[in-house]
Amino acid sequence: MAQVVLVGFVCFLCPAMFNALNGMGGGGQVDRTTGNNANTALYCTFVVFGILGGAIVNLCGVRWTIFGSGLTYALYSGSYIYLNHIGNGAFTIAAGGLLGVGAGILWAAQGMIMVSYPREEEKAHYIAVFWIVFNLGGVVGGILPFAINYHSDTDSLSDGVYIAFVILECLGAALGLALAPPAKVTRDDGSSVVLVKYTNAGKEAVEILKLFMNPMMLALLPMCFASNFFYSYQYGPVNASIFNIRTRGFNNIFYWGAQMASAYALSFLLDNSHMTRRTRGLIAVAIVAVFFNAIWGGTLKLQLKYTHGPLPSGETTDYPGGLIDFLDSKRAAGPIILYTLYGVGDALYQNLAYWIIGSLTNDNQKLSRYAGFYKGIQSLGATVAWQLDAKNVSYMNQLIGNWVLLGISLFPMFYMAATLKDHSDDTEETKSQYMAEGDDDTVKQV
Repeated sequence: MAQVVLVGFVCFLCPAMFNALNGMGGGGQVDRTTGNNANTALYCTFVVFGILGGAIVNLCGVRWTIFGSGLTYALYSGSYIYLNHIGNGAFTIAAGGLLGVGAGILWAAQGMIMVSYPREEEKAHYIAVFWIVFNLGGVVGGILPFAINYHSDTDSLSDGVYIAFVILECLGAALGLALAPPAKVTRDDGSSVVLVKYTNAGKEAVEILKLFMNPMMLALLPMCFASNFFYSYQYGPVNASIFNIRTRGFNNIFYWGAQMASAYALSFLLDNSHMTRRTRGLIAVAIVAVFFNAIWGGTLKLQLKYTHGPLPSGETTDYPGGLIDFLDSKRAAGPIILYTLYGVGDALYQNLAYWIIGSLTNDNQKLSRYAGFYKGIQSLGATVAWQLDAKNVSYMNQLIGNWVLLGISLFPMFYMAATLKDHSDDTEETKSQYMAEGDDDTVKQV
């Protein structure tokens, strides 16, 4: 558990701060074009290095890969200071592309630790603990711009907010060096986890290619693609388009806070030993299906009221009454509650996705690749989504696209949940296989 909590704090200080910045819409800028293009560059490289990330982590270990990856988050946040003063978005876009490299590797390492270290019967609990610590960073990241810009009349974040993000992200990168080497890690009950150590890049390359022929991974493609697609719509056409700058930060406090609570609640269902794993999975997918359709229905009612947010030309949103301030409770209550429910839906969807992936195997090496595959395909979806907003696709069409993708992803999720077994017994088989090959260095106990 200690290692999962520690990697949670790394993500608290790095990806969560990035999420908080992104949640402001356009990286906290009035003109979202640079932020959208930076996110497109980010997710383009994330697609590649998310898929390759598992192999890189297997070959290089978790500590230095997480440290180097964490620094790319700080560089990205710092690039907005340059943008504030120079007005040229090229550096921010390039920093986004580099961040995609780091993020792909970091999330592959994080996914492996989170779903392979716990015992089978407690995987959902470990996922929830990570999600709580991680999203606590989003809450703090929401408080920072809310407090610093509380009296601001502008619609862009100040340098002080970006500097605070850079400092926190550098601390997160350094914290990665405190992770224990896998060979020194034991589970809470004292048992060890079998780690099959591949010693050359050739074997890893073959295993990566096999992912695209793996029926389980192919079945999960729609889920992976849709799992981050909604961020660009929620952050831009909703949060950045109808709320003023301080209320956007205020919203993110509740958005990420709701993720913590809902992840914890879902873990009780997914780790319930009185039901089969199949039954738990099917119930969880049904909950996700009903909940997401409900919040997209509520969003449709909201979206019918406006077509655009504040424009670089100085024109304000066409939302009735103008930008919403959280102190205007009559106007703010409904949209803020809806935005908070987005956080609930995100946590339900992604925690279920990780739980399904973690239920497929207990093998660290496979799970690092599965996690990387998940994040890589997820980033492909995000690449498309951020470009839709960058190309000024209508808000209504973006909403419809999100709703359709959700529906498509639910069918294979139901299928995967229905095929889950109660136990994944491949770890010892894998160990025996490699021991039979006579290579004593390929198997280690961690």
